[in-house]
Amino acid sequence: MSQRKRAANTQSSQNKGVRTQRWEAVLGDDEDDPTFTQPSTSQVQKGLDRLTPAQVDLKTAEVVQFIFVKDQKKFPIRRADIVKHVVKEYRNIYPEIIKRVGRVFETVFGLKLVEIDSKNHVYILINKLEQLEGESVNMNPSNPKTGLLFVILSIVFMKGGVVKESMVWNTLKKLRVDQGERHEIFGDVKKLLTDEFVRQRYLEYVRIPHTEPLEFEFRWGQRADMEVSKVKLLEFIGQLHEQDPQSWTQQYRDATAPPAAPAVVTSANTSASVSQR
Repeated sequence: MSQRKRAANTQSSQNKGVRTQRWEAVLGDDEDDPTFTQPSTSQVQKGLDRLTPAQVDLKTAEVVQFIFVKDQKKFPIRRADIVKHVVKEYRNIYPEIIKRVGRVFETVFGLKLVEIDSKNHVYILINKLEQLEGESVNMNPSNPKTGLLFVILSIVFMKGGVVKESMVWNTLKKLRVDQGERHEIFGDVKKLLTDEFVRQRYLEYVRIPHTEPLEFEFRWGQRADMEVSKVKLLEFIGQLHEQDPQSWTQQYRDATAPPAAPAVVTSANTSASVSQR
């Protein structure tokens, strides 16, 4: 290989490495931006007056794309990351942009952008597909990880919303899933349950105080509360045991209780909502 070709290949590899590092930094940076404060309605309107509709639409599309990429691993998306890496100099119209982003997800993709932490401004995307009336209950997801998650959520739900970690492992062991062995499908199961599912907000993994040796318990996470139907879960368990779901009195009461409305990102709950231009 000539010296010129080697130099070109080296430069190409370096450029590719820089691009990869930059993209990984965008997706993995968790540093907050202390300089950002939520703009007022008047500040948003002044910001919009300085921009064209095309500029606002383009920035909205960039935020939608960013959230889609971040959501691939089902990890929550932080406002600080959106502002720092995408919105940037448009931060003075952030409330309007995030309002439009929420509307795009709902009207175009059938998804909901939900703020699960109003203090730290953390969002998730949820897809709550309602079952058609008369359709039989089917809780056999094609994704094996989703199936495992469903099993764990079922255990937690049937035990009143909180279950010791040891009980979860005892149940999974009967299904030939052992925390001490690397599973051919799930890989490191311990890490999957206590790290990945927790970071995705499907589960909470909480230390039980005053235990020696240390013990932990699982609870339903915020995302599970929004995405998983407890009624359908109980109907499925009833089918497995050939029992009426109402025979589990407490669980049935919990499943049929009116859910708290999630903070869906729309014009109704955006702190600084302005009229369309």
